[in-house]
Amino acid sequence: MAKKTVATLQSSSKRLTKASKMVKSPKSGSYTFVESVMPPEFVNDWLAKK
Repeated sequence: MAKKTVATLQSSSKRLTKASKMVKSPKSGSYTFVESVMPPEFVNDWLAKK
């Protein structure tokens, strides 16, 4: 299950969004957070990926 955290960042003329999700490690079973900065259009696709 992904935890959705989205913050909007503004830099010059581009709008960027920082998204983070919780990913379960297949080896240890523990959870880690993966963060990425991208345009807002790609956030839902990125969160849907495993």
